[in-house]
Amino acid sequence: MGFRFQHCIPDTRHLLVLRSLSGEGGTPSLGGRYMPEKKDYDVIILGTGPAGLQAAIHAARKKVSVLVLGKETRSSLFHAHVENFCCIFNITGEEMLNVGRQQAANFGADLLDEDVLNILPDGQQFKIISESGTELTCRSLIVATGTARNKLGAPGEKEFLGRGVSYCVECDANFFKGEDVVVIGGASAAVSGALTLLDYAKTVNLIYEKLDVSDTLATELKKSNVVIRENTKVKEISGDTGVKEIILDDGSKIPVAGVFIELGARGVMELATHIGIQFDDEMKYIATNKKMETNVPGVFAAGDICGPPWQMAKAVGEGCVAGIAAAAYAKKMRRSA
Repeated sequence: MGFRFQHCIPDTRHLLVLRSLSGEGGTPSLGGRYMPEKKDYDVIILGTGPAGLQAAIHAARKKVSVLVLGKETRSSLFHAHVENFCCIFNITGEEMLNVGRQQAANFGADLLDEDVLNILPDGQQFKIISESGTELTCRSLIVATGTARNKLGAPGEKEFLGRGVSYCVECDANFFKGEDVVVIGGASAAVSGALTLLDYAKTVNLIYEKLDVSDTLATELKKSNVVIRENTKVKEISGDTGVKEIILDDGSKIPVAGVFIELGARGVMELATHIGIQFDDEMKYIATNKKMETNVPGVFAAGDICGPPWQMAKAVGEGCVAGIAAAAYAKKMRRSA
């Protein structure tokens, strides 16, 4: 893939840092976005946290083709310090993720620094659509996206949850047919959600401070009928029995019936909708067996999305199991093709 490995010594610990070879196809380092040469994989992993990276390491070691999708800064580990993981003293989460990405690449996995917009069934395979519009297929899929829902933190958010405030466009768009709505956020979830809502709502407003999506998605947004309000914050969500309006930081008001808070990458609830992944009774976590298999053949899950405790050790262990099981499933599918 045009990468070389160089040693560095942060905080007296030897860590391997992956650097890209300059001049070889313009491929950036693993921290950047690049287009993989392959479009069809045995295993695609959603999530670049400890569960996803461990799954990638073990799947790639089984000699199947592996792609890891996601941005490492989305992982809750990225901003953490780790001191309770066996055999490792104090280390930053960012350092651990950098090493994990390098290990996955070293065993042959590809990494694409993009969010996922959609998952669709494709015969006995799955089609994955990234934020740049890239279409990828795989024989088995591992969901390791974590569970965090980024809250807005504005007055009225909690009070109107389920009465106009939603965190899932795919789940609740149908409730707002012919209504005025607003989507809050500047990442792929918000932009994709705003575009989806154009098929339902009367008007769709998108409010963000900074746009952080691929050029392809940004162009699609600008060509659409979404009303864009950039460099803006929502100060308050107001209403009575339901949402009536939002108040912006400049004091202006926008009448809306629906407020979709989408601060980050597209959530697993939305992504799972089209392939029928089963959640637990509270609709919070993906239900799996001991092999980390979901109810959908070929789909596995690992890490926080499978429930507590929220510990890296659990995520790594589940990622190991999921990676091995997904690789075995993909090999079986190849033999039967």
